[in-house]
Amino acid sequence: MSDAAVRVDRLVKVFEVPERDEGLRAAARSLVRRRTREVRAVDGISFEIAPGEIVGFLGPNGAGKTTTLKMLSGLLHVSDGDARVLGHVPSKREREFLSRISLVMGNRNQLQWDLPALDSFELNRSIYRIPRDPFLETRDELVELLEVGDLVRKPVRQLSLGERMKVEIVGSLLHRPQVLFLDEPTIGLDVTMQKRIREFVAEYRRRHAATVMLTSHYMADVEALCERVIVIHHGHILFDGVLSGLADTVAAWKTIAVVLENGAGDLSGYGEVIHSDGDVVTLRVAKSETARVTARILAEQDVLDLNVEDPPIEDVIELVFAGEPS
Repeated sequence: MSDAAVRVDRLVKVFEVPERDEGLRAAARSLVRRRTREVRAVDGISFEIAPGEIVGFLGPNGAGKTTTLKMLSGLLHVSDGDARVLGHVPSKREREFLSRISLVMGNRNQLQWDLPALDSFELNRSIYRIPRDPFLETRDELVELLEVGDLVRKPVRQLSLGERMKVEIVGSLLHRPQVLFLDEPTIGLDVTMQKRIREFVAEYRRRHAATVMLTSHYMADVEALCERVIVIHHGHILFDGVLSGLADTVAAWKTIAVVLENGAGDLSGYGEVIHSDGDVVTLRVAKSETARVTARILAEQDVLDLNVEDPPIEDVIELVFAGEPS
């Protein structure tokens, strides 16, 4: 038996989806003979996550990310394969298992809408049977970390989206879970609030040695928190490895941002111009040609500044989804 915090072996989830033709006659016929088709939302994926690791779980809408997290948290039964979290079978929903994990979904509310968050925190204390002293210690620690001391006494409906997300996170972590499944925790938040949530997740992991599985469409979340990423598409894993290796595996190019002394000039002879903003011209060049092209630009142009970077992670992910060769 592996000592992994999360272990998934050939995991499959199949949904039966009803379908029918348009029109009243087809609707009436479907009442007698219902036609369905199978949708394989997750199709034989396998991976392990070590204790204390933060892993980015990436993919487009419909890739199977949320379905996987729901199976790992016990909200959905698996169709085939095996999933273990902290040694437990999630679908059994054992009390010991539920007391050690938490699922935070950025577009879902768990707190009572018309009550102050403090009242919902007390309800969670009763549900998890947390002794009062440890509960107060954890609550106050989380409130301080997320800076929500002035918010927890207001009815939840009066809070902004960002404020509500922060108190939702406090409510989800009162029992100090060892494994966090975070599904788009910063969705819809402004840049400042996103950064605050990221800092909090990193600090919580550091303090409590928590294991974190994070889905996000914001690459800043992934780059700030995750050394390893798993990319899933159409229910299949396309990549599993270190974040920096994703660009090396898929993208065969780098970007060169150039600022010329005489302003933006014609640099198309050095590579593909992908962006021009004022004095800054950004080129895309083959990775194998980067050193040679950079030397040419420095020798032939009056350069004020030059910066060579890997491609934006968003572009790399798009290449993974498109299945383009490196």
